[in-house]
Amino acid sequence: MAIPKPAHREGHRSANTGWLRAAVLGANDGLISTSSIVVGVASAGMASNEIMISALAGMIAGALSMAAGEYVSVSSQADVESADLARETRELKEDPEGEFQELAAIYVERGLSPALARQVAAEFTEKDALTAHLRDELGISEISRARPLQAAIASALAFVVGAAPPMLVAAFAPVEVIPSLVTASSLVMLAALGGVAASLGRAPIVRGAVRVVFWGAVAMGVTALIGNLFDTQV
Repeated sequence: MAIPKPAHREGHRSANTGWLRAAVLGANDGLISTSSIVVGVASAGMASNEIMISALAGMIAGALSMAAGEYVSVSSQADVESADLARETRELKEDPEGEFQELAAIYVERGLSPALARQVAAEFTEKDALTAHLRDELGISEISRARPLQAAIASALAFVVGAAPPMLVAAFAPVEVIPSLVTASSLVMLAALGGVAASLGRAPIVRGAVRVVFWGAVAMGVTALIGNLFDTQV
């Protein structure tokens, strides 16, 4: 008897968590750090071209730093997953019955009766024992697998996208109003970015927007203060 197809497909977002986390982090960092650089050096009395050079240097350095950091971090996670995969492959080859009993015990702990747990374990083992153990014993699935290159590229590109708006404002606005314009526009964009990120993750939108705006305001406020303290023409 064929199993009927579900009437609808639920729009879960967990498959996107890896690249979404990296992209949101990169865009937030790009917007906050570049805006802070622009506000800080503009408050210090630098000329327009000097502000742009500082912002461009910050954007390039930040994008490369984000990419490197994400790649190293996610690569470490991938190394752990690869080691777990190798160990499970070896254990399945050396002790298949022990691994079967272990898988059945997992299903019993999750609420199945011993008989049903053994039946489920047997069917999963027959289909793909390694995948079953990685998923149900170690919590590793295709959705959650670490992808270092994807995370690095997403972070770098998102950083550049986040850095672009304050750089555009700095490029075309009069020097004397750059700090206020960059601060205002960046806070609005941070609120939008925080809200969009929360919406994609189906989290509270207002809370997501407020926390991003708060830390962005702190960063720009501190750099503006430092710039004013060292107000000088370079």
